[in-house]
Amino acid sequence: MATTKISGKELRQLGYPEGKVIGIAIKVLEGKYKGKSKKHKLELLGSVIKAPEYYLKHDSLAPIAKSLIIKTEHNETVELNKNRLDYHIYGAEGIEPGAINQMEIAMKLPVTKAGALMPDAHQGYGLPIGGVLATDNAVIPYAVGVDIGCRMCMTVYDIHPEFLEQNSEKLKKMLIDNTKFGNEVFKRPMDHEVLERNDFNEINILKSLKDRAYSQIGSSGGGNHFVEFGVGEITDADNEWQLPTGKYLAVLSHSGSRGLGANIARHYTKLAMDKCRLPKVAQHLAWLGLDTEDGIEYWNAMNLAGDYASACHHQIHDRLSASIGEKPLMMVENHHNFAWKELDRFDNEVIVHRKGATPAGKGVLGIIPGSMTSPGFIVRGKGLVDSLNSASHGAGRVMSRRKAKETLSKNEVDRHLKQAGIEVIGSGLDEAPMVYKNIYQVMAHQTKLVDVLGTFTPRIIRMCGDKRFGEVD
Repeated sequence: MATTKISGKELRQLGYPEGKVIGIAIKVLEGKYKGKSKKHKLELLGSVIKAPEYYLKHDSLAPIAKSLIIKTEHNETVELNKNRLDYHIYGAEGIEPGAINQMEIAMKLPVTKAGALMPDAHQGYGLPIGGVLATDNAVIPYAVGVDIGCRMCMTVYDIHPEFLEQNSEKLKKMLIDNTKFGNEVFKRPMDHEVLERNDFNEINILKSLKDRAYSQIGSSGGGNHFVEFGVGEITDADNEWQLPTGKYLAVLSHSGSRGLGANIARHYTKLAMDKCRLPKVAQHLAWLGLDTEDGIEYWNAMNLAGDYASACHHQIHDRLSASIGEKPLMMVENHHNFAWKELDRFDNEVIVHRKGATPAGKGVLGIIPGSMTSPGFIVRGKGLVDSLNSASHGAGRVMSRRKAKETLSKNEVDRHLKQAGIEVIGSGLDEAPMVYKNIYQVMAHQTKLVDVLGTFTPRIIRMCGDKRFGEVD
């Protein structure tokens, strides 16, 4: 007796695409049309694939129709605009062609409204590091970045900087005891209200990440993340903290949202790339609409990760303040891997992505770090519309991690640090001072973007790993 079952091959011959659609179709036929002839089943399937929209409310065939429509939507490539929108580049002569090319592509997205490229820019994935992109009702996970909410935080103490030279061993021990990097976490993490947020119960991807978030809170990542003791100098008497100009002991930290943010980024980037098919050259710029369930979920998860990153920094500074035995005179902090809802020059709401860029709206405070042997800058934004109210997030790399490891030597870097009077706990050759641009040149390209209120000069630095320029943990 001839079988009446339909095979995947026969479905593909009808035009059914590979994937879940075929499985759904076979399941529906065997469940709802069992005993019917193969001819009857094939005629039904042929009718559904020709006009799936007519079967969306069918009692039996609706699941096939819905999966066909979704599959079709997923497979349609969203074309880039033929012409890119104009955008401003700050310090173009110091920016590698790869980064500019990535920005050119981003400016052709159908959802793009405006953009800008900061002077520390270098090539990344999707949007370049140092890229700022405003979109219409769409969020691009890879334009936010993998380390969601990566940020700077600085505290200043009423202690003279001579304390650094007189107590260097004590301060190094404070850093080792009160900071954790990479895979290392505190045995007894401090609690924080961010861990009680409803998002952990309401968003599926977050349910499995809460325990990890708890275990890693108050710690820092690897790579270029650090906690430093140094000299904070207030140079502008008209500062928001009403501090006298002069030099102070200060702490500066750089880190993000740890495993929480990384897993959110991976999950929603994949989702965006599945649902928003772009040409290969732009595939990492896939977006989620903020009028969709997935887009709303990502937005809420991104904001949770940003608040978590802030909580990590606050705990780092709280631990060090307690160890020093002083309350800070001031704190200044800012995200530089995030997206915000802001108004454009025409007062329309846009989603501003800053992937490695510092918010610099009028009166907005932030920190722009240099390298191990060069100062960072405390800044106040000027609110320049052309820059999308943004500034650089640091000096920016001139050498890839791979090239640094291949070309630099431990002895060479050690001599450079010794001459600068810098002590480093941890780190690798890929974070040596010479892999970064000249911070003074970077700052010279953004005098229209920010006012400088002061500086931070590193003295004792802790990064991932306990051996200077050895293997990173």
